[in-house]
This record gives sequence, structure tokens and C-alpha cells, in this order.
Amino acid sequence: MIQAQAIARGIRTSAQKAGLVCELIRGKGVNQALATLQFTRKTVARDLAKVLRSAVANAQQKEGFGGDVERLYVLACYANQGPSAKRVRPAPMGRAFRIVKRTAHLTVRLAERPLKIARVAVKGDAAASAKPAARARKAKAGGRAGARKTTGGKQLATSD
Repeated sequence: MIQAQAIARGIRTSAQKAGLVCELIRGKGVNQALATLQFTRKTVARDLAKVLRSAVANAQQKEGFGGDVERLYVLACYANQGPSAKRVRPAPMGRAFRIVKRTAHLTVRLAERPLKIARVAVKGDAAASAKPAARARKAKAGGRAGARKTTGGKQLATSD
């Protein structure tokens, strides 16, 4: 399984604001994540899309990559706090207010989903034929055990 990552350091936003956008794409496929970022109305979404594209390019350069970008998904996406620039703003009566200009380090880690191998049922295969039979028994039983049945406003607890 191929894994690749990309990091952008010193992005001019707070880590908290960037983390909100990171939550939107975590666990999604690459194409779906890029589409989500394209229509997200946050400024940091553009920077995060750049980092995501860079991570895809890094994955394509890895030895053993299958070549199918569709199988890549966002394994991890997070924003750590970077260095803060401190500024001083003049205030009334000779005072001063401090302004903190925050930065963030954006990290996107991608992984390749494994290929799904279809299991072909052989005539004498007991494991393949056991699953449908178990489902049929469960359906006949009337749902899950311990479910509550209602009769005319009264609730009766049942245990199967």
C-alpha cells in the first residue's frame, strides 16, 4: 500500500480555521476531496487544494504506485500551529495593543486503497453459502433481538 504526504509550512491562517476545512476532506477520495475544496468558501481551501495536488504528485512518483489516482484517498489531513508574528498597534492614551498574526503548517497524507478481490463461490464452499442462510434466518426472526414492539400505545419488551 503506497503512502505519500505533502506539507505546506507558514500558511497565513490560524491552525484552528484550517482544521475546520481539513475535517471536510479527511477520509474522502482524492477527486471528491478536490471537488469539496473547490466549492468551500474559505480562503485556506485553495492552499489545502495545492497541498493535496502536491501529495498526489508525490504518490505518483513513488516506486510501486499502480497508476490509478482513483484509488488514492486522504488518510490524514491536519493543521499544526506555525510561528506567530507579533505586531504592536497604537491605542488611545499612549497605550499599545498586541496583534498576533498566526501561521499554520498544513499536512495531507494519502494512501492507496487495496484492490477488492471478488470471491467466487465454489459448489462445495461452506463459508460462501453460510452468509446468505444466516441473513434469511435473521429476516424470518423479525429483526433484532430485544426490540420493543408497540401495541395500542403500550410498549411491550420482547426478548427472543
